[in-house]
Amino acid sequence: MSGILEGKRILITGVLMESSIAFHAAKLAQEQGAEIILTAFPRPTLTERIAKKLPKPTKVIELDVTNDEHLGRLADLVGEELGSLDGVVHSIGFAPQDALGGNFLNTPFESVATAMHVSAYSLKSLTMACLPLMQNGGSVVGLTFDAQYAWPQYDWMGPAKAALEATSRYLARDLGKQNIRCNLISAGPIGSMAAKSIPGFSDLAAVWDHRSPLEWDLKDPEPAGKGIVALLSDWFPKTTGEIIHVDGGLHAIGA
Repeated sequence: MSGILEGKRILITGVLMESSIAFHAAKLAQEQGAEIILTAFPRPTLTERIAKKLPKPTKVIELDVTNDEHLGRLADLVGEELGSLDGVVHSIGFAPQDALGGNFLNTPFESVATAMHVSAYSLKSLTMACLPLMQNGGSVVGLTFDAQYAWPQYDWMGPAKAALEATSRYLARDLGKQNIRCNLISAGPIGSMAAKSIPGFSDLAAVWDHRSPLEWDLKDPEPAGKGIVALLSDWFPKTTGEIIHVDGGLHAIGA
């Protein structure tokens, strides 16, 4: 029986560790029949090492999503390897330390601008860089952390994720005519490298112990990875501009 991504070609960003949601998306994508290519920054060698744990070998391309030169060459590099693309996974987020951990009122704009550029605007710039390879349509999937709320310690990453969510809707609007869907997975907290960089992350994650209807496991990125793969597949052919929650149901519970 063939997988739900059989014959598809997918670019995946954000594979940093085995605990990364992006790693599990990449692993599941390969298991479901996709050919994949990875991008990495700032340490491609780290991603190359982690990529060896995937079921099949895959190429890693250096990509800083704030670097116009990197974005400009991306389609050629990916095209040489895969020919075309059917899907893109945006798993990129960063905020300087002074934009996190309870410093919201004192964060300088330069740090806010960095968080917005890397975490939100990059969804647009990455998608546009890949667009020449998506002549037959396709699926763009990003990762958010529910921006409806002000979370403890999350500070300017909250507004950055709100901007990411709005950016996804506008991409859905403007790329629908080309049969390109753009959706987000809103994942619950995972003890990944990115999470550990947030001061007081454990306070934030503890909310799931009390409010999540389904038991939530901080050490299990696979449910979010499965959500990404589902949205990359043809099983959501008319879904775009959507945010699918893979958070144990916490988003639905008031208290």
